[in-house]
Amino acid sequence: MAASAPLTRRALLFGHSPAEAVVLRPPWAVDDDLFASRCTRCDDCVRACPEQVLLRDSDGLPRFDPARGECTFCGDCASACASGALLASVSPPWGLRAQVGGDCLPGHGVVCASCREICPASAIHVPPGGHGAAVVAAERCTGCGACVGICPVGAIALKGRVPLEAVA
Repeated sequence: MAASAPLTRRALLFGHSPAEAVVLRPPWAVDDDLFASRCTRCDDCVRACPEQVLLRDSDGLPRFDPARGECTFCGDCASACASGALLASVSPPWGLRAQVGGDCLPGHGVVCASCREICPASAIHVPPGGHGAAVVAAERCTGCGACVGICPVGAIALKGRVPLEAVA
């Protein structure tokens, strides 16, 4: 994993933070290679998403954009997919979990709890008074992405699932 870039005044004021370019496929997506071969690029899943958090990527494949909002895991995208690129029978819908980077404001002494307040799973703990970065309880995080778009400095990203043994 790449080291996080230091928090700059510009990033704090304008909400810009360096981030890794990771493509997040829709929930219930099969393995990436299989997904690319099965997906017909019909956009049925994109149109079916009531939250409008799925969009077509530059390669024509659908992707999830947590900056647009959270995934409610309603299953409409998987139901709309006739090609088998999204399989509603897969459980859980994906292995993504929120991970907090070094730009987290409370980790720099700034009071902020936006991520904790918006998290529908109550999976985020923020030490009071800006005394430490937010911590995600991986076993409770659904990877919905609600915390990603609300973070004023882009310190939260969805990443592959953290093994539960590492959390204990």
